[in-house]
Amino acid sequence: MKYEKIDRQLFIHNRNKFTKELKPGSIAVFNSNDIITSSADSTLPFVQNTDILYLSGVDQEESILVLFPDAKDENHREILFLKETNETIAIWEGAKLNKEQAFDISGIQTVYWLSDFDRVFEQLMYEAKNVYLNTNEHLRANKETETRDDRFRKKCKEKFPLHEYERSAPIMHKIRSIKHPIELELMQQACDITEKGFRRLLSFIRPNVMEYNIEAELMHEFLNNRSQGFSYTPIIASGYSACVLHYIDNNKVCKDGDVILMDFGAEYANYKSDLTRCVPVNGKFTPRQKDVYNAVLNVKKAATKLLVPGTLIPEYHKEVGKIMEEELLKLGLITKDDIANQNPESPAYKKYFMHGTSHFIGLDTHDYGLYDEPIQAGMVFTVEPGIYIPEENLGIRLEDDVVVQADGEPFNLMRNIPIEADEIEELMAQKK
Repeated sequence: MKYEKIDRQLFIHNRNKFTKELKPGSIAVFNSNDIITSSADSTLPFVQNTDILYLSGVDQEESILVLFPDAKDENHREILFLKETNETIAIWEGAKLNKEQAFDISGIQTVYWLSDFDRVFEQLMYEAKNVYLNTNEHLRANKETETRDDRFRKKCKEKFPLHEYERSAPIMHKIRSIKHPIELELMQQACDITEKGFRRLLSFIRPNVMEYNIEAELMHEFLNNRSQGFSYTPIIASGYSACVLHYIDNNKVCKDGDVILMDFGAEYANYKSDLTRCVPVNGKFTPRQKDVYNAVLNVKKAATKLLVPGTLIPEYHKEVGKIMEEELLKLGLITKDDIANQNPESPAYKKYFMHGTSHFIGLDTHDYGLYDEPIQAGMVFTVEPGIYIPEENLGIRLEDDVVVQADGEPFNLMRNIPIEADEIEELMAQKK
């Protein structure tokens, strides 16, 4: 891995949080992700399942984590099963983790090879009453592709039909939403790498550059700073393309007079960052562009202050909508009549600001979290209002990642990344 070793106390802490939520006599199983075939003998880069990563730190394919806090044998209360390396694998792919390395990463003392799994697991199941199986229960999950967890779930229920089965996902959503200090440090590193990428762009962007040239500059900076690359497919959208919320073609010319909306973030140690900034191609906003930009910035600043413990996320989004409504009135994009006659289910501001303002972020860009419970200190959210005006070839979105504090305003992990319109113009002018 490119990233520095993570303190295993994080994973020990995370496992303790998880097992405290289990019913007595319970065993829980987590599987790594598959290596995905693209075509012929080609595969996509391996990306670990974030649940097993969160609980063990093991960033390797064909791994299984078993947690059984009530096991009679103390050595079987935490077990890692790993793919056994051999000389051929070491030559062709590189050596896999040995047992000592796995302990060093995870803090788990008992490590078996994957070939021992069926035998050991069957013995453990004779002791267990309940079985917690893992499923992807994210609200936006695409479940078309069967995972190793999916296959294991079917196999386990067929072989052991008389056990009581439970879901790990509700526990994971609860415990992963509040970040450990070590996690916050890793997320800060991801945001710091993102800052380096953005500052690199301010001296690079000019009329007639291609959107994919900008994307390439970012990737260069990320890889040079121990990142695996982008947290998600980047959006580099100039002119009208900025009004397409998930524009990822990144293949157009950046024209003089246009504004570029750039939504990207570096990952670090599998932790994600999520930034959006908008800059003028020629280094200077027009008065209208600056007015829209500052309106979005005003909404972002006000929205950030609302992310305090006890806030309910649905109510937060409604309140941000009211703030946006006032800014759109000032810009002449909606009228008081529009507001008076609006459908409460589809308010007038939604014509120009049609998405949500915040989501959880962590090991996943849209991270696990309980959207129907009050916000707590230690949660990390994006804040990303936007105004999109297709008829003006103008889309502005501004986004930072913030940590909810027990007292006061959230802590901005992207506090050092330029965002004020005048500062953007000043920094871009330095390249000339």
